[in-house]
Amino acid sequence: MFMRVVFAVVGGILPATLPAMKKIHLLLCGFLTLLVGGAHADATNPPPVRIAVWGLVHTHVHGFIPRLLAWPDVQLAGIIEPDRALAARCAATYKISPDLFFTSLDALLAKTKVQAVAIFSSTYDHQRVVETCAAHGIQTVMMEKPLAVNLAHARAIEAAAKKYDLRLIVNYETTWYPANQAAYQMVCEQKVIGGIRKMVVHDGHPGPKEIGCPPEFLEWLTDPKLDGGGALMDFGCYGADLMTWLMQEQRPTSVFAVTQQLKPEVYPKVDDEATIVVTYPQAQGIIQASWNWPYNRKDMEIYGQSGYVLVPHSDTLRLLKGSAVENETTLTPPALHGAAADPVSYLAAVARGDLQPAGLSSLKVNLIAMEILEAARESARTGKRIDLPSVP
Repeated sequence: MFMRVVFAVVGGILPATLPAMKKIHLLLCGFLTLLVGGAHADATNPPPVRIAVWGLVHTHVHGFIPRLLAWPDVQLAGIIEPDRALAARCAATYKISPDLFFTSLDALLAKTKVQAVAIFSSTYDHQRVVETCAAHGIQTVMMEKPLAVNLAHARAIEAAAKKYDLRLIVNYETTWYPANQAAYQMVCEQKVIGGIRKMVVHDGHPGPKEIGCPPEFLEWLTDPKLDGGGALMDFGCYGADLMTWLMQEQRPTSVFAVTQQLKPEVYPKVDDEATIVVTYPQAQGIIQASWNWPYNRKDMEIYGQSGYVLVPHSDTLRLLKGSAVENETTLTPPALHGAAADPVSYLAAVARGDLQPAGLSSLKVNLIAMEILEAARESARTGKRIDLPSVP
């Protein structure tokens, strides 16, 4: 609601004579400036939010810890990791005191207080960790994507959230892309290309082993029980999350998927190639998730009734209004700042009560994304289209 109000206000003060592209750029800048300013307007130097990290086996943790250590308004309360060798490597890499490493949440809480937990375990362990945090009174929890290993685990996490009034965040790298946030405003709020008719999301890389993922990550990432699948889960979740967000939390009517093992000698237990077709009453989404791309990619295309918005890079947009492709315009959205800019700031803001998890990070969006992934997995197994019930 806040986003719509800000855009209406900013849009109302722009002269009608401004060129369309200039107006769109100013709208984006104005929205993001007001959003960031509003998030911090009432801040009066509150004490740092104490955040614990649970698990070191998800390699994305190595993007999170440096941010956490560098941010002035957060503090590392401790790291829970039962693998002592892995904990020792982490301590040496980031020059963290060994006293901040624990083998369990109980051991950590016996020494210090925790306001929020960031989970970097296997996806299978998300349910257990969330329920453990809830039982210990920790109400703000973030897990690295996806929400859960399957829909049953996701429903259990939902039940814990309702019972204990948890604030849950699901973190995706793509949430913090300025171009994705700008694309949402243009397509869903300003409707510059009319109603969405087709979405195509490409995610992946040459393969986790090929790009050098460490053994502790590969061990569970390529295990069908601990990860729920291969490329379909690892990268299909990005598309399911983005499409659910763009479709305003609308549940699809059907899902059809095809998976392959193009490298069975490397990944004998899980798929390394997946294509998922997600059908809505008036739109279609195509998710292309792969461990076989010749390069790393996370990009998307959004086609509407009267044009398109393409997001080829995290900081670049290509906009076409109408059908004359020579009129395509390339835009560079403003950088994100404050609580909307990165997972550490967002987690801290939620823990302080300044924000409620929303959009790409929210439990509601990610429950629908899990429905899509579960149906895709079943479709790939059976070779049949999976029709989703009208009520979950």
